[in-house]
Amino acid sequence: MNKPVLRPIAPAELIFLAQGVMKSAKFPQLASIDGDQPRLRPVSPVRTDGFTVYVANLRIYHKTGEIAANPKVELCYVDDHHNQVRITGTAEILTDKPLFEEIWNSNPLLRQYLGSLENPLLIVYRIQPNRVRYMVEWALEYYEVPVG
Repeated sequence: MNKPVLRPIAPAELIFLAQGVMKSAKFPQLASIDGDQPRLRPVSPVRTDGFTVYVANLRIYHKTGEIAANPKVELCYVDDHHNQVRITGTAEILTDKPLFEEIWNSNPLLRQYLGSLENPLLIVYRIQPNRVRYMVEWALEYYEVPVG
């Protein structure tokens, strides 16, 4: 197999391609830091607005402490064609009550497993991107995707 040749891609097309990978892959890996040890786990976003990703979590999970100590995280999406999108950003606890309610109402699994919007264990993180990169299968070089 020949290494793909990077070709110029217009910013609007990069955004379209990156968001296509995100939709196709659905379940990214979330990287956080546990002291001096990186930790990686699959997550199920409960909402995506462009490259801002919302992830539900329980306060009892280990990543809660990791993110509290260091909110810098990275999400990695890989589709069936091995194209990648990496979103580097900062995780913050969602405090916007109307948006929280909208996410709750649109996610039957949250309602099924957590029972109530008032469940004290529930946290929703908003991951604000500060860098988004896109890689074509095995190209070994990233395109910088415009954020915002």
